[in-house]
Formats: sequence, structure tokens, C-alpha cells
Amino acid sequence: MSSIKQLSIVLANQIAAGEVVERPASVVKELVENALDAGARQVTVDIEDGGIRLIQVSDDGIGMSSDDLPMALLPHATSKIAELSDLEAVATLGFRGEALASISSVARTTLTSKTDEGEMAWCLASGSAEPRPASRARGTTVEVRDLFYNTPARRKFLRTEKTEFGHIDEALRQQALSRPLIAFELKHNGKTQFSVRAADCEESRRRRLSQLCNEDFVDSALVIDEYGSGLSLRGWVAKPTFSRSRADLQYFFVNGRVVRDRLVSHAIRQAYRDVLFHGRHPAYVLYLELDPSAVDVNVHPTKHEVRFRETRMIHDFLFRSLHRALAETRAGLAADRDEMPEQSAEPAVAAADDRQAQASVRSEMFRPSQHLFGQESSSTYGASASNAGRSTAEPVASGRPADWLDLYQNLRTPDQGSAVAEQVSAGDNLPLGMALAQVHGVFILAQNTRGLVIVDMHAAHERIIYEGLKQKADAQAEQPRQALLVPFSLRLSSLEVAALDEFRTELEAFGLVYTLASADSIVLREVPAILRRGNHEKLLRGLADDLVQYQQSSRIESLRDRLLSTMACHGSVRANRRLTLDEMNALLRSMEDTERSGQCNHGRPTWVQLSMSALDNLFLRGQ
Repeated sequence: MSSIKQLSIVLANQIAAGEVVERPASVVKELVENALDAGARQVTVDIEDGGIRLIQVSDDGIGMSSDDLPMALLPHATSKIAELSDLEAVATLGFRGEALASISSVARTTLTSKTDEGEMAWCLASGSAEPRPASRARGTTVEVRDLFYNTPARRKFLRTEKTEFGHIDEALRQQALSRPLIAFELKHNGKTQFSVRAADCEESRRRRLSQLCNEDFVDSALVIDEYGSGLSLRGWVAKPTFSRSRADLQYFFVNGRVVRDRLVSHAIRQAYRDVLFHGRHPAYVLYLELDPSAVDVNVHPTKHEVRFRETRMIHDFLFRSLHRALAETRAGLAADRDEMPEQSAEPAVAAADDRQAQASVRSEMFRPSQHLFGQESSSTYGASASNAGRSTAEPVASGRPADWLDLYQNLRTPDQGSAVAEQVSAGDNLPLGMALAQVHGVFILAQNTRGLVIVDMHAAHERIIYEGLKQKADAQAEQPRQALLVPFSLRLSSLEVAALDEFRTELEAFGLVYTLASADSIVLREVPAILRRGNHEKLLRGLADDLVQYQQSSRIESLRDRLLSTMACHGSVRANRRLTLDEMNALLRSMEDTERSGQCNHGRPTWVQLSMSALDNLFLRGQ
């Protein structure tokens, strides 16, 4: 190797550009963020050839003076921070002062800007010594031509024009979602691709969201507005019945900054854990606001990643907020009021708000009969010729502790009572209406004010039993444990052992008891009774990994819930079971009172609404 030499400024900038300028979309992101920091109310992005030939970003922000223009192109020159204390609480999107310098080192860059105080605009091209007079209104235009013209090795890695423009389109949509009060316009090869106005009210925000995401997402979105512990979470999450095959409609903003964070993604996935169909991804647009000093945005050159000071608090806040919202995806509550016609919304709200006053009446009128909940047979549960003396709720194959069996049996055998549907003249004020008939022993047809409701009776009943099982299990102060006949020793990293030691008290409450054998090994002595036949090594390794990464883990609850879900599936009313109208109405009323009853344990919808207009269209009525 040759002797050590200092890199030239040009080469150093070109190397640094590799961290900031990956492709044309990276340039757009950096320039738009500068425009937003400058107080722009309108941002226009003009692209040619997917951004390879031209990227031009214009704004109406505060602008720059003729003295500031040369400084803006120097590396690490910025007006946003001056000392370490500023860096500890960054409130702007940009602050490093390397974006323009990096861009100008790999493209022909021109700045044109005017301030309110200046008599004229000034223009400066990269490589020029002095700015020259120009003409434009207040604000700044940055023109970037021939990206990577002087670094052909980088240029050959660019994709097709269509692909590069797709990345630009997505980058600008992210910025537009982050700032609803700012207007954005994107042009490609002279044609406007999208244009959104500033949104200053709820209706205009939803309209803008529909433009930037899609109308189906807006129609299925639940509004999030949560505060606590110095944190604020606002935005929209899609109902579980609206999901994606790819994680492509997921936008999360921290203090207005687009971020991709493993902690955030984990918390959101956990909130959707037992309501989302397997292999599907949730959709959301969420805004987290917190004290800038509580988040470090200086951990990645592109500022896509952040680090939270209180990671566990952030995770718990996100999980609780979304879990609570998704729990209300049941007929009759705020999450599903848009499923009801306008004239019936008020009674439906009243029914939800006055639930306690109506409880006794509803209990007498719609309580499930013993035949619906307690007399089912299946391959796993129920009586058979070879088990004639067995309880109908007892498992044919032993595999659950007695206390869990009792819990399960109690849920499947509610108090007897007959539904008296005749006492209700109509189901207009009931979100799911009143039952009319059963189709092939699978679906329940019901009528409400809006039109026809179709219910998958097995899926709905499965969710009802599952939620009941979870409530009973959660109500226990400590979960039943079972001691291992032979204690199980496991070697882990010292970091993982330290994490398990820190959270030992919380894990013991779930029935997991272990001791530290050394700095890099533990001995497992007791396990939750319901998980006694599980893979203990896999569970412990997964727990340790979660605790190291997220300072929390829900693997035990997840495994427990998976078993309870299986129990609920076997215990729910099966297909081809004929129900009376009383039993059908009992199921509908239970759905209205059960959290997450909009989807079964596997994430499939439990009911759909067909409006009168939809039914008219099926038969071409009025056409």
C-alpha cells in the first residue's frame, strides 16, 4: 500500500455523496426537506427522464441571500445547528449541511433564490465563484442536471426511467403525507403526475389522503388520536379486513420525519397480532409527536432511522393505542359506525353508550341457548360412541390442564335462557339487525335499516369464544405453572442473559421461572402450564432476542393465544348446524358486544353489509 494521503475535497464529497445520494429519489427527498425547513407552503418538483436528466425543486420559502448561496454548496455548512445542545434537540428535517454539497459533487447544480429583503433574486451554479442576478419571486429553486455525469460507475447502477420515477413518486408522496398543510405538485416530462392542495380541515385531509394513498384505504381507516406520557399519536390505521400482500402502504412519521424503525414496526405488528389474516400486512399512516430531545435523529446519513431514549415506553404506547382501536372493530361502536346508515347512527351510538342500562333486557331477549354453545361435536371435542360417558366439553385427547379445561367449559355453557325475538318489532336500532334465515347451515341472513347483513356463523362464534377465553386467562393474577421434571439448561450470549435477568419478575408472572447459571447460561425450571409441551428452547431464544431488541416480548401471550384460538375454533358452532331464529339473534347480539368481532381469529371477516342500493344494482332496479 502507498503512504497515507489526505483526500481532495472533491473526492471526499463524491464519496460522501454515496451515503446521501443513492438515486434520483434521494436528491428529491433532500431538496424537498430543505424546502420544508425553509417554511415553504407550496413545493413543485419537475422531473425529466426519471430524474437522471433533470430534477428541479421550487418552493416559496424564506429564500437565501447572495451571501448565503456560496455557503450553501460548501460541505457541512448549515443554518440549523450551531452547537452540541442544538444537535440534542433537532427540530428540523435537515441539519448536517452535507446534502447540497454532496449533490453538487455528482451533478450540475444551480441555485436560484430570493428573500423578502432582497431587491432581486440571485443565481449560483456549482463551480462558479460568484452569484449573478436572476428573476423569480420569494423562495428557492434548485436545479440538478445530469446526475452522476462525473461518476459513471454510479450511473450504471441506475434503473429504468419508469423505475426511478416510481421511487421519486413514492418519496414525494411520503413528504406530502408528512405535511398536510403544504401543497405539492409533481411533474414528469412536462406532465403533471399528481397535485395536492393544502388541507386545513378534516374533510380536506381525508380527500388528500385518498389522493396520496387510495380511496379504499380511507374508507376502511380507523382514526387514531391518542395522548399520554408526553407522547401524541395521530393518524389512520386500516381495519384488519383491509390488508396488503406487501408492506407498501405503511407510513410512520416522527415529529414530521419519515422513518423506518424496527421498534415501531414490531409494536404495530403486535397490535394486529390476532386480527390479521396470515401472510398479510397492515396499512397505516401514523404521526408520532414527542419532545425532540427524546429522540436521536442523527444515527443515519439519510435520517431514515431514529433512536428513542425510552424505547419500552414508546413500544408500549404504540401497542396500547393501536390495540385499543382495533379492539373496537365490532358492530355498533365508533370503528364500524360508517357501516350504518345515517338515520340509524344516533340510536346505534346510544345503544353503545347506554349498554349497561340495556344489559338486562338484552340478556333476557338474546342470551344464547345451551344447544348453541354446549352441544357441539367435532373431531376433537364432544361425545362419540366410544366416549359415551364423557362430558361434551371434555377433550377426547388429553392435553390441557384441568383449570384451563374448566375455564373453557364455563365459557361454552352459559346460563340457559330463551331468546324472545318476537318482543322486538324490528332490528332498526341494532347494528347487525334481526336474523331472517340461515343459508346451508353456514351463513346467517339478517336485516337492518341499511339493508342485508350476511354473517359467517362459525367465524363469528369463534371470535366470541376466543375473546372470552382470553379475558378469563388475563383475569388470573398469575398463570398456572408446571415444574419441569428435569431442569433445562440453555447457553445464550451474555447480552441475552442480562436481558432475561432484567425482566425476570415480569416473566415469572406469566409462569416462566428460570435461574442464572452463569453470565452466558440459564436454567429453566418452570413453564406456563398451557405451554408445557412446547419447544422451550425456541421460546427462550425468541424471548431473549425480543428483550434485547425491543425491551419487551409478547411471545408467551402469543403462544397462549394461539392455543386458545385453537380451542375456540373447535368449540364454536360448526357448519351445517341448524340454528333457530333465537339462536341466530343471540349470536348477532354477542357479536355486537365482543371486541374484534369484525374478523375471526385468523383475520377473515365475520360479516358483510349489503346496502339497499347495492341490492338494487344487483337486480338493475331503477336502471
